[in-house]
Amino acid sequence: MNIPHVVTWFEIPVADLARAVRFYETVFAAKMVQEPCPSGMTMAVFPAEGTAVKGCLIQHEACKPSADGTTVYLNGGDDLSAPLARAEQAGARIVVPKTLITPEIGYFAQFIDSEGNRVGLYSMH
Repeated sequence: MNIPHVVTWFEIPVADLARAVRFYETVFAAKMVQEPCPSGMTMAVFPAEGTAVKGCLIQHEACKPSADGTTVYLNGGDDLSAPLARAEQAGARIVVPKTLITPEIGYFAQFIDSEGNRVGLYSMH
């Protein structure tokens, strides 16, 4: 499928890759894979299967964490309450609690991660 506006990759900037990897592995109860990267960048890739959109945490002097830019929404699974609770236990600040959009669309929440980024979660329940 070649649709211009469809997300194909995302990067979440971090100041401390090891700390951010610990945070996200805790939130999603999944292992991230560190990959070599050109130009002095270091990155850890979120696990994804098949045609799922893939993305990573990236550490580089030109990439600064921010709560004020684009918000990436990550899949919260069957119920985003579980990863949201783990995010809070790992030190996240919840800025939007689990909120119903509509019954047909589902729920969302947002938190500030270990690096200062605003990140969203989405689920149907």
